[in-house]
Amino acid sequence: MAGRATGDGLRFAILGPVLAWRDGIELDLGTPLQRSILAMLLLRQGHPVTPDEMIDGIWGEEAPPRALGALRTYVSRLRTVLEPDRSPRTRPELLTSVGRGYALVLGASGLDLADFERRAISADAARQAGRTRDAAESLRAALGLWAGEPLAGAVGPYAERQRDRLAERRMSAVETLMDLDLELGRHADVVSELVALTADHPLRERMRAQLMLAYYRCGRQAEALAVFTETRQALIDELGIEPGADLTALHRRILAADPALSVVTPSVAEISDAAPAAEPGATVEMPRPAQLPAAVTDFTGRAALVNRLLALLAEDEGVPVAAMSGIGGVGKTALAVHVAHLAQDLFPDGQLYADLRGYGTEPTPPETALVAFLRALGIPVDVIPDGLAERSALFRSLLAERRMLVLLDNARDAEQVEHLLPGSAGCAAVITSRGKLADLPSARLVDLDVLEPDEALSLFAAVAGPDRVRAERAAAMDVVAACGFLPLAVRIVAARLAARPSWTVASLVPRLADERRRLDELKIGNLAVSATFALGYGQLDPQQARAFRLLSLPTGSDISALAAAAVLDMSQGPAEDLLESLVDASLLEAPAPGRYRFHDLLKLFARRQAEDAEEPADRTAALRRLLGFYLASARSAHRLAYEGSAIADALTDIGVPGHTFSSADASVAWLSVEAEDLFAAIGQAVESESLLLPAADLLLAMEPLLESGTSSREFEQRTRAVLAAARRAGERNGELRCRYVLGRVLFGMNRLDEAERQFQEARALSLESGDHIVLGETYNALAVVSGRLRRHTEALEWFGRATEVYREVGNPAGEALVLSYSARDHLGLGHVEEAIAASERGLAIFTEIGSGAGVARARYHLGIVLSYVGRLNEAVVHHAECLNFFRASDQRVWEQRVCYRLAATFIAAGRFAEASRHAERALSVSREITHPYGEAQSLTALGKALCGMGDKMRGREALEKALGLFTRLGSPEADDVRALLLDLDRVDV
Repeated sequence: MAGRATGDGLRFAILGPVLAWRDGIELDLGTPLQRSILAMLLLRQGHPVTPDEMIDGIWGEEAPPRALGALRTYVSRLRTVLEPDRSPRTRPELLTSVGRGYALVLGASGLDLADFERRAISADAARQAGRTRDAAESLRAALGLWAGEPLAGAVGPYAERQRDRLAERRMSAVETLMDLDLELGRHADVVSELVALTADHPLRERMRAQLMLAYYRCGRQAEALAVFTETRQALIDELGIEPGADLTALHRRILAADPALSVVTPSVAEISDAAPAAEPGATVEMPRPAQLPAAVTDFTGRAALVNRLLALLAEDEGVPVAAMSGIGGVGKTALAVHVAHLAQDLFPDGQLYADLRGYGTEPTPPETALVAFLRALGIPVDVIPDGLAERSALFRSLLAERRMLVLLDNARDAEQVEHLLPGSAGCAAVITSRGKLADLPSARLVDLDVLEPDEALSLFAAVAGPDRVRAERAAAMDVVAACGFLPLAVRIVAARLAARPSWTVASLVPRLADERRRLDELKIGNLAVSATFALGYGQLDPQQARAFRLLSLPTGSDISALAAAAVLDMSQGPAEDLLESLVDASLLEAPAPGRYRFHDLLKLFARRQAEDAEEPADRTAALRRLLGFYLASARSAHRLAYEGSAIADALTDIGVPGHTFSSADASVAWLSVEAEDLFAAIGQAVESESLLLPAADLLLAMEPLLESGTSSREFEQRTRAVLAAARRAGERNGELRCRYVLGRVLFGMNRLDEAERQFQEARALSLESGDHIVLGETYNALAVVSGRLRRHTEALEWFGRATEVYREVGNPAGEALVLSYSARDHLGLGHVEEAIAASERGLAIFTEIGSGAGVARARYHLGIVLSYVGRLNEAVVHHAECLNFFRASDQRVWEQRVCYRLAATFIAAGRFAEASRHAERALSVSREITHPYGEAQSLTALGKALCGMGDKMRGREALEKALGLFTRLGSPEADDVRALLLDLDRVDV
């Protein structure tokens, strides 16, 4: 079909079956689920889609347990289809990863839906200009792109919703085409088509009216009246309503044989060639101003936004007003001028332009701008009224019954522009401003973001020269990334490169890598990023300016409102108001409710202002308050996550209140959300000796995050950095905390020898300092490591020491933990009765003190013991209970462990299919959190289950993979797996 597989390159179709072609050859897009993922990405037009959105959109409430893993598999397959020649080590260029989500990068004409919308907009513009025949041809071509039911082959709730939306969009376009054909006198041609359409859509009153009019103009009045009767009856039967006013009025006019219904009036544009020339003495028309600045010849990207703005300007109800806002240098003026030039055909009576200098030292008063507009419209200066209201009224009167576009650039606020807007339908306005003009009535707010990476690269190439960029694409991407994809910065650095033929693109990378000098590199001639930012900064009041400076000091990617309040030493309400005022001024972004961030370059500018205006002590105090807030919040989280633990009470209190939580789940969720910012605050604290102990305490308070298994590398990196600084500074308590945390991290990574060394160092420091709280945890940790290494007698000795310490400090939760954990070592020594007694006593204590996390861990260990002694059903019950807890609190490490134990229990029961299911879940989780020991465990269980099911080939494969992992990790379990494989060999022989 036209427009579906023509042309070179990669093209997609969703206006029918979901299809794709490369150079005219159809691609195999795989399963319906895979096509559904592609369809969702295509409909988002380059914007990222998160995994959660994809899972909800494809499976809805029936998502399988392994939906995320399946999703990643489908995405990987799509990438292979779309970029078959891409090396696995090369980053995808089409289906890219953006944050946690995915986005599909499309060319300007890569999707039939985009082609359809462009042609529909062109048709609307032609119609508005009076070129009805051209409009009909454009719209007919647009509808020719459809190939049946949209999104055919795609499944899921999202596809169903979008299918309905697209179908409605097509029907609306069909109705518009019928109107155009009727205006052109083609009533006889459209009757048969309208009969078929109304049969399929009997309740669409507009389409029924078109059929009535077509019948009437063909001299078939009786049939026209019969259509009304049928429609009325259908509406009453189906919806219980009478026909609308328009259909009823048409019915009356047909009954009255209104002669106006038979008149087909050609458009002005179509008879202009035959119009007589104006005679001398005729009324002189007003001038047709064309004040737009020169078109931006190298304008790049923003295709979806350009189409959206063109559609807005083409609306025929009221006066469309597009108010664009964004930080300085983001390209507001360039976009506005580009769109205004594209929309010229919509406004044949002219375009007015004014630079309102809203962020200069002398903004243009609206009275002055109106004088310029009135003069451009032919009004002599001596008759222009004096008052603002009178000038505005005259301006609007002159624009009445005309189609004109007004572009108001660089506005300061709504008050400056409200008198400069047209008042009559047919006109439109585009406004650019750094501030969000939320108080401007009827304005459509457009918050302009930086360019997409590929768009920024295209702009860089357009200015610097495509050949230079093509030869050094990777370096060029590094350059535009260092520019934060800000158009002004990209343009400046590209212009510098263009002016220096001896430079390479790669030579720019180190120049921009130094954050302290980056802004100095981003200037050429009269253009400078810093100068642009300074205009907005200069408009702030003292309180806003202080907030702008201090909030740039934390190195985290964003900051919550509560954390920002701590930095500013304010209560939450006033602080949030202050933050929102900076968002309105486009000096701060709000990516999500209650969260704030800077653009990278703007943050560097703000930090430079902070270094100039804030005393070093004030800057340190701000960071100390932030660290104190994070520590107080994490301390509360630790207390809830590990109910009964005494660690939280032993941590430093800086005196800054923290976040409060309603539940343990909420506290762990907060740690997960804030993890990046917490680690960033710890990284900054290393630079100040006075903050080393609070930083080490924060690492210890973040201990619940280790259970998720997702931050091990970051934990190790930050802990080692604080540890090194603490040792240099002689901060022994800080060193103690760091060594304990580092041991926990290394244990989770199955680096058992290294973990044991850290715990031994922590033990010595605890004894030296008299810190019995951490000492008890350290003894417990040494016992667990010894047990993992199958040194069970030694493990029980360490557990005994831990018990003594816990009893000494009055910590029943610690004692319960020892009982639960020691049960496995009793089993290792063959002490079955002791194992059962210890695990049951541990569960009883945790239940008594009301520790949900403790109860879950105790159930886990009790389940292991019960499975070992053959009480399999009881073991499954305990493991199922604790699995629910661990999943609800996002403790992925524990989820993997429990799934593995369930698999082992079902293997013991001979229920191999169920064992296989749990082993596969354990394997999936271990791979998602990069947990090789858990992966090896899971593969072992899976291999046993598969062999039990009779699939020995796949079972052997799983066991061999497990052996490889255990061997690489140096785990004693390697001998167990090796023995299993030998047994398989004997059976095969």
